[in-house]
Amino acid sequence: MTQAEAGVSRQDWRNIATGSEIPREGYCDQPYVVVNDDGSWLCVLTTGPGLEGDSRQHVVSTISRDQGRTWLPLVDIEPHGPPEASWVMPVKGASGRVYAIYVHNSDNRREVRQPDGTVITRVDTLGHYVCKYSDDGGRTWSRERYEIPVREFQIDRENVYGGQVRFFWGVGKPIVHDGAVYFGAAKVGNFGEGFMAASEGFFMRSDNLLTEPDAAKIRWETLPDGDVGLRAPLGPVADEHNLVALSDGSLYCTYRTVEGYLCHAYSRDGGHTWDGPQYATHAPGDPMSRRIKHPRAANFVRKFSNGKYLLWCHNHGGRWYHYRNPGWVCGGVERNGTLHWSEPEILLYDDDPEARISYPDFIEHGGRYFITETQKSIARVHEIDVALLEGVWRQGDLREIARDGLALSVRGAQCASGRRVALPALPDLSQGGGFTLDLWVELGRREGGQVLLDGRDAQGHGIVLETAGTLNNCTLQLMLDDGRYQGSWDCDPWVLATGRPQHVVAVVDGGPRIISFVVDGRFCDGGMARQYGWGRFHRRLSHVNGAGELTLAPALDGRLHSLRLYRRYLRTSEAVGNWRAGWRET
Repeated sequence: MTQAEAGVSRQDWRNIATGSEIPREGYCDQPYVVVNDDGSWLCVLTTGPGLEGDSRQHVVSTISRDQGRTWLPLVDIEPHGPPEASWVMPVKGASGRVYAIYVHNSDNRREVRQPDGTVITRVDTLGHYVCKYSDDGGRTWSRERYEIPVREFQIDRENVYGGQVRFFWGVGKPIVHDGAVYFGAAKVGNFGEGFMAASEGFFMRSDNLLTEPDAAKIRWETLPDGDVGLRAPLGPVADEHNLVALSDGSLYCTYRTVEGYLCHAYSRDGGHTWDGPQYATHAPGDPMSRRIKHPRAANFVRKFSNGKYLLWCHNHGGRWYHYRNPGWVCGGVERNGTLHWSEPEILLYDDDPEARISYPDFIEHGGRYFITETQKSIARVHEIDVALLEGVWRQGDLREIARDGLALSVRGAQCASGRRVALPALPDLSQGGGFTLDLWVELGRREGGQVLLDGRDAQGHGIVLETAGTLNNCTLQLMLDDGRYQGSWDCDPWVLATGRPQHVVAVVDGGPRIISFVVDGRFCDGGMARQYGWGRFHRRLSHVNGAGELTLAPALDGRLHSLRLYRRYLRTSEAVGNWRAGWRET
């Protein structure tokens, strides 16, 4: 029996604990990587012996010669503060020279006034944009730092210092487009609730950084044109802007808000002007397309050598800094000058639901894909299973039934009401196992209490899938009971129809301990009814084999057309592929 067939992942690569740690001093943030000409990896990050914002915070680099498995000791780009140096981003030029771009509190300001007259002492998000360079792959850095002149905007002049002190920071790893270097950042109006009380995006462009040997002669241009940066549709916060370039020469930017959705914008003129602001959707131009839910957290977009894209998000409509576990991705493809995004897929998770996985970087090297991430105290590298990436990139075209782990398949007359079938032994969920129910069902009415599948024993232990609610808010609910612990979740309201076959996939993933639903090829994200569409179950919930058999459609007004049971979790892309294959397929 293969591991996939057993449904148990003894070392789930998605669990961040399985990654390789990157050196740090304590607090650590934004581990970004460039690949040197000799194939080694150069990682830069912000770190310090205290917590985020501590006065000793500074920027460092480290090198790996084995694709992130081990790392050399940290090298200071800037020494321990004060003054603070923070939010470092790398970019490599044609000669192999690497520039480290970061925020530096060059004036060593120790406090900042707020509009209400109070002061704050966290001073790592102000001062000057500067850079240093390395000509030896990050082993040493230039003694001199070079100023990056940032043009003043209205938001600067309106801060408590009238623009004499600038508040800003950036997390958007630089890109190269049409021979120029671009990176995104955010200007802060004033500090207050949530630390940054108001913000908007801007971009820096250099047309000669890649080729100019004299760092003092590098030219910089602040974009967009005018006096106002990229803002949010409704709220005061719009920050952590980052970029990719499309094949037609357009620029695409994503950024976070405090409105429960991530924002995006397009520029057709090299960043001088931008459309929007708009919430990102899965299918731009489709008025029925859903917004992509995201809290106040980094949402990054990256482009790969195959011309495909990834969008890092959290699939959660919270409005604060939490809700960063799991980390999800959507695959992006270009269509008529816009990016269309797949249904979301879990990429990384932590066993602690409160962990905040964020600020990833994606590395493509030697035909393999990697991701770095941090939870502010540990930074790690993880290799990504290429099957997950290929799945989200091909999701719009997948029309095939997943076979790996398929343990039960019945259809037609085999699904007659009241029929009993042997339930294949389900894996231990507490050990990372999972299973998936895949069915085509036709409801006669939307009403609670209809049982589609019942695997419970006389004591009520096992699994049951039944309708809940009434009429328009009718859902399908999966309940799990091992005799000690229970877990349950249901699909979104308003997605169930009557009088036609619908495809429903209920995925029980014992890695992140999440139950999710995919209905007619769409991941249930909570819609307008709730902030998110997936639910957690208890970490000790284990075996839910119950009676050892399933009773099919014992109390259903309608018809169960088919049932597949997998002894593993299906990825979202596999569920979509099953739906596209159609209900008549075997």
